[in-house]
Parts: sequence; structure tokens; C-alpha cells
Amino acid sequence: MSVLSDKSIRKLVLEEEMISPFVDKQVREGKISYGLSSFGYDARVADEFKIFHNVNSSIVDPKQFSSDNFVTKKSSEYIIIPPNSFALGTTIEVFKIPRDIMCIVVGKSTYARTGIIVNVTPIESEFFGTVTLEFSNTTPLPAKIYANEGVAQFLFLKGDKAPETSYADRKGKYMGQTGVTLPKV
Repeated sequence: MSVLSDKSIRKLVLEEEMISPFVDKQVREGKISYGLSSFGYDARVADEFKIFHNVNSSIVDPKQFSSDNFVTKKSSEYIIIPPNSFALGTTIEVFKIPRDIMCIVVGKSTYARTGIIVNVTPIESEFFGTVTLEFSNTTPLPAKIYANEGVAQFLFLKGDKAPETSYADRKGKYMGQTGVTLPKV
């Protein structure tokens, strides 16, 4: 496996529409950067969030997760995550991963340096859709997440050969997702 460079990513975007909308360069001016970088793509978070709350004293169960555990907020500027809590968001960008590519996502250092962890599972070959992002506020203080700005870097890995079975072949449960998607079993 090898990590794709900006040139290879640009080529896949042109030939296979791998990222849409695609920003061909880093945008920084007063924003948390997003767009094409040397060896990856810095994705943006959209303006809709689901912020976790425990008003109902629920138990978090990934097999029977209740949407009642979240408050949905739409903001073109930012949202506030309560101390020691988390929120879900989604990428602005839609990803269409080719069969011989997989993607690892890491949080941006700007957020990491303020105690906010951005978590995303690997994006498998032939996944299509927006990507749900999880923001954990590990601090004892409220924390801001800025809508329409960079939050995570997507690193694309090209396999030596295509996998025998892709995410699309398995009919992955998150295939084609749009918006913030809660856990499914």
C-alpha cells in the first residue's frame, strides 16, 4: 500500500469524481484549513450537528441507540459541545472511493491541541456518501466546532491490488449516507 500524493488525488477526482465538491488547494484565510494538501484532503464539517445530552438518563447502547440522546442543531457559524460530551457532524464533501483505495481519517491538529478529538472509522473501498464525524470534547469546558471549516484529514491508501470484496459488494449499512447518520446494526 502507498499513500496518495496531491497529484494522484487530483487525478482520481477528475477521473472518478472521488471528492465532491473538491477544493484544489488549501484554504486558510481566517479559517481552519481545508482542501487538497500534500498527501491528503482536509474535509469540512457541514452545518448540521447532533449534540449528545443525557436528559433522559439513558444508557448508550450501539445496538439500540436512541435519537432521543441528541439535540439537532443547525448553525452556519459554530456549535458548542458541553464539557466531557460529544457531537456528531457530517462532511460537506461526498466521497466516492475507488475499488483499490481505502481511506484513513485523522483529526486536524488545531482541534487536537484544544482537547477536541475528531474520530472517524476507516473508509473502505467503494464506499459512497458523506462521512459522519464524531467530535469528543475531552475538556472540562464547553468547546466550539466551526461549521463549513476543516476538521479532519483524509489519507488515501492505494492497495497493490483491488480487494476481493469491497464495501459496495457487502452492501455496507452506511453506503449512500447523507447527513449525520446514527449507529445501525
